[in-house]
Amino acid sequence: MSGIRRASRPSRGPVAIATSPWIVVGAGVVVMVVLLVVALGAYRGRSPAPDGALPPALPLPSAVVVTSSPAPVLSPVPVQPGLSGRGSGLPPSAAAGSGSPSADPTVGPTGRPTTTRSPSRAAQGQPAMSGRYRVVQSFDGGFIGEVSMVNASAQSRGWTVRLEFTGGRLVTAWVEGVPQGTVRQTDDGFTYVSGVDVSPGGSVSLRFHMERAPGTPRDCTVDGVRCDGL
Repeated sequence: MSGIRRASRPSRGPVAIATSPWIVVGAGVVVMVVLLVVALGAYRGRSPAPDGALPPALPLPSAVVVTSSPAPVLSPVPVQPGLSGRGSGLPPSAAAGSGSPSADPTVGPTGRPTTTRSPSRAAQGQPAMSGRYRVVQSFDGGFIGEVSMVNASAQSRGWTVRLEFTGGRLVTAWVEGVPQGTVRQTDDGFTYVSGVDVSPGGSVSLRFHMERAPGTPRDCTVDGVRCDGL
């Protein structure tokens, strides 16, 4: 019996691994756990940012300075005498003939220059202030009369109206819409001196109330010139 040898048992290592796959899975799980522990330790080793800390500011772009060259100063254009639109005074030719009415040359239809004269004074023979008499309203015992006046001159003027009647009595006299003038009564009528001037080309009317007098006056004058309409 001693001479009989026992057969050696074959190694079961590779066969066990091959036949038991859970060993490989368990080894993988252990390796993953070890790696996870190492990663957590490395994360905890970092110092946390202090509370209230702001993120680093980004660099701002540098400001761009734009310089503009000053605008060029234009030299004034020399003004020729007699051509300036704002020139004061009269040219020598106008100053020499200042006594005559002003004239503006224009070009007529035929191509020849014509002269337009501006009125500077009343026409020859026409009074500066002219008046016209009329009766506005008649009633028992009296009437309302009117003297209308026109300023034909080139300047503002005052005026004086003189009315003469055969009998009668002046009740009142007035000018509508302007300051009143002065009335001076006489035995045969009245005189009215204006309280405000009449502008060139303007007109004004004097009205009056007469009692127990004829509607047509014996005389009517404006600044000494007889009224129309009598």
